[in-house]
Amino acid sequence: MSGYDFNDPKFLFLDILSLVERLHRRLLDVLKNHLEQIGRNDLNPVQALLLHNIGENEMTAGELKTRGYYQGSNVSYNLKKLVEMGYLRHERSDYDRRAVRISLTDQGYEIRDLIDKLYVQHMQELMADELIPHDQLKQLRKNLRNLERFWSDKIHFGL
Repeated sequence: MSGYDFNDPKFLFLDILSLVERLHRRLLDVLKNHLEQIGRNDLNPVQALLLHNIGENEMTAGELKTRGYYQGSNVSYNLKKLVEMGYLRHERSDYDRRAVRISLTDQGYEIRDLIDKLYVQHMQELMADELIPHDQLKQLRKNLRNLERFWSDKIHFGL
């Protein structure tokens, strides 16, 4: 006996939190391996994920965090590097000259498409192997969104 009560809500909740954190780190490991396999050693996995998340959008650096596209603390460094490497373009906003708007270059779209293809491949494999059935995938998304909303309310409203 492991000593864990798998029916205890506290255990389940703490285990889920730990899983979410590990899943993000595992995703970065998967992206790192993929980038190495395709010979894209100029990018780190955080930068590749950032390019994928920006996608078709044009936004400011601050919007990256508020939209949930970037979770790290060194967004300025990664944006600067992505601009220098030619993956992002940046322009001063017409409305607020202090704000810099960013968007993908053609080279950035290439990386976005590579990551998107990887995600589609993984999703198809998960579905084919029935590791996560479609209805459970929808429920998992709903539950994680609810948890995100719950914590956002705690931050914004101090509830």
